[in-house]
Amino acid sequence: MTQHRNQGFSLIELLIVVAIILIIAAIAIPSLIHSKMAANEASAVGSLHSINTAIVNYVGEYGIGYPVSLTNLGPSASPTSAAADLIDAVLVTGMKSGYSFAYAAGPAGTDGTISTYTITTTPTTPGVTGTRGFYTDQSSVIRSDSTGNATSSSTPIS
Repeated sequence: MTQHRNQGFSLIELLIVVAIILIIAAIAIPSLIHSKMAANEASAVGSLHSINTAIVNYVGEYGIGYPVSLTNLGPSASPTSAAADLIDAVLVTGMKSGYSFAYAAGPAGTDGTISTYTITTTPTTPGVTGTRGFYTDQSSVIRSDSTGNATSSSTPIS
């Protein structure tokens, strides 16, 4: 009579497979995190482009200067200067893709119109959701800073 050995993997073989999987994960995870941060930064720049475009459209449509806040650009079934339906509801909240957006309207002139604005974006969790901060104003030039705090003197992005 011949004895049949159970077919299967030994503990050593399973440990070797697990070790190989852990090595592959250790190599891949940092790249994945870096890719996610790059995607968040690209989304922030794209959102700034969208906001700048929406503001230009707002000025052209209503002729009352720049909006007081992002909510003036937000969704509406019947657009008005209070809710112009030019940007989506997510962007109106000031948070998107791991970035926080801060819109600041300049002072109103003697005729009541606002002729300047600034928008700064910073990562909500620096080093995790992004590393660079971004800045734009009525010039529509988007600037970045690797410290996370971009200003009007930061380097313009191309």
